[in-house]
Amino acid sequence: MKSPNGYRLTTLLIASCLVATALTAQAADQPQWGETFARNMVSSEKDLPTTFNPDTGENIKWVVDLGSETHATPIVAHGRVFIGTNNGKPRDPKHKGDRGVLFCLDEKDGSLLWQWVVPKLTGSPFDPYLDWPRGGICSPVSVEGSRVYAMSNRGEVACLDVNGMADGNDGPFTDEARHMTPAGDTLLEPGPLDADIIWLYDVHAEVKTYPHDAANSSILIDGPFLYLNTNNGVDNTHRRNRAPDAPSLIVLEKATGRLLAMDNEKIGGMVFHCTWSSPAIGQVNGRKLIFFGGGDGVMYAFEALKTIPPAGKVETLKRVWRFDCDPTAPKKNIHEYKNNRTVSPSNIKSMPVFHDNRVYVTVGGDIWWGKEIAWLQCIDATKEGDITQTGLLWSYPLEKHCCSTPSIYNGMVFVADSGGFVHCINAADGKPLWRHEAGGEIWASTLVADGKLYVPTRRRNLLVFQAQKEEHLLAALQLDSAMNASATAANGTLYITTMRKLYAVSMAGK
Repeated sequence: MKSPNGYRLTTLLIASCLVATALTAQAADQPQWGETFARNMVSSEKDLPTTFNPDTGENIKWVVDLGSETHATPIVAHGRVFIGTNNGKPRDPKHKGDRGVLFCLDEKDGSLLWQWVVPKLTGSPFDPYLDWPRGGICSPVSVEGSRVYAMSNRGEVACLDVNGMADGNDGPFTDEARHMTPAGDTLLEPGPLDADIIWLYDVHAEVKTYPHDAANSSILIDGPFLYLNTNNGVDNTHRRNRAPDAPSLIVLEKATGRLLAMDNEKIGGMVFHCTWSSPAIGQVNGRKLIFFGGGDGVMYAFEALKTIPPAGKVETLKRVWRFDCDPTAPKKNIHEYKNNRTVSPSNIKSMPVFHDNRVYVTVGGDIWWGKEIAWLQCIDATKEGDITQTGLLWSYPLEKHCCSTPSIYNGMVFVADSGGFVHCINAADGKPLWRHEAGGEIWASTLVADGKLYVPTRRRNLLVFQAQKEEHLLAALQLDSAMNASATAANGTLYITTMRKLYAVSMAGK
C-alpha cells in the first residue's frame, strides 16, 4: 500500500503529464496540408485570435512581403515556415525576372533562411499555358524529418534539405547552379540563401505528361512512398489532350525519387482542363487506400503500395473502386463543350477528404471553361468496383464552381465556393445548416481551428465564424490584397496569406 505522500506524488505526476499532453496537443507543427494526409482542414490548435490589425499591430507576430502573386498555402515545421510565391520582390539580386520561388522563413520572426528559385518552363510557342506568367510556385510542401518534398512551377518534384545550403551542398544532386539558371544565361553560383536539392524528378519529362497553366500538388507521404498528381492537362487551345495515355497519379521512392508505380486508368484523354487534385489516404476495412480525384470528374480509390518494387520495375496501381461524380455529363468529344456554361464535363480541383469511412469531395463544371454548377458529395469508401450507382451517400448543391477542400468537424462539413458562399452542412445526411453570402469569389479552403472557422476570400476579406450549427460571424477583416491560399494554424500561431504578404498572428502577437 502506498503512503499518502506517495499518492500525492503520483497524482502530481499524472497531472503534470496531462498538462504536458494538453500543451503538446494545442501547439504542434503543421508539416503538410491539413490533417495528416486524410486532408481534413481541421487543426487542434487553441487560443488563436479572432481578429488582428496590421495597422495597429494588434495580435501581429510578424508580417513578411512575398512576391506579386501568391497562391500556395504556408506549411510550418522544424521552426520554419515554407511558402511558395513568385519573384516579384527579389530577395537576391542575382535572381532576376519572373521565377517560381519557395521561401523558407524563420518561424520566430519571418526572416529569410533560404529560397528555392526556379526559372519558368519554356520551349514552346505556347509557353504561358505551360507555366503561367507570375504564377510562381503554387504547391504547398510536405515536410518529414530533415527533408522538404516540393513541386516546382516546372512540374519537378524535389527533395530539399530543410537547412538549405547552411550545412553544405548535399548530394546526390549537386547541379543547383544549372537548375537555377535560365537556359542560355550565364551560369549562376549558389549562395547561402539558395536551396540544397537532394534529388530531383521531372514529372513531365519522365512520364510524358503535358503541363497546363500551373503545377499544383501537395505530395502525400506514406512510409517510403510519395504519391502525387501529375498536372496532366490540355494544350493552349483547350481542345486537345496531348498526352491522353500518360498517368494522372504516380508514386516515387521517398529516399531517391525513383518512379515506383502509376495508375493505368487512361484518365488523361477525359481531362477537361488539368489534373490539379492531390491524393488522400485512409484505412478502410483493414486496408490502406489512396483516394484520388481525377481531372475527369471521377473519384478513384487505389490500394496503397506495401513494398518497394524491385529496381527497374514500375508497378500499376490496383484500383479498388471508381465513382463518377457527374455520370450524366458528356463523355465523348468533351472539348466541344469549352465555354459552355450550361453543359460540360466536370472536374475535381480540390482534394478529397477521408473521414469515418467516407470520402468528401467537391466537383463540378470547370471554373474557367465549364458549366456553372457544382456539388459537395459524400461517398461510401467501403465499397468496391464501379460504385457510381451505389456509392453516393448524399450530394449537396454548391454555387457555380468550387476549388475548396472541405472541413469535417463535430458532425458538420464546412466548405466555400466560387459563387461566394460559405456553407455549413450536416455531415450525416448532407442537409444544410446555414449558408453565408461572402460577396465575392472564394478559392481558398476553409480551416477549423480553436472552435473557429477561418475563410479567406478573393475580395480581400478574412471571414471568421464560430464553428457551430448556427451561423455566427465573429469578424470580417479586410487585408491588403486578394487571398487564394488557405489559412494554416501551427504552434499557437495563425498564418494568413494574401497575394502579396504573409501574416503570422497570435494572441498579443507573442
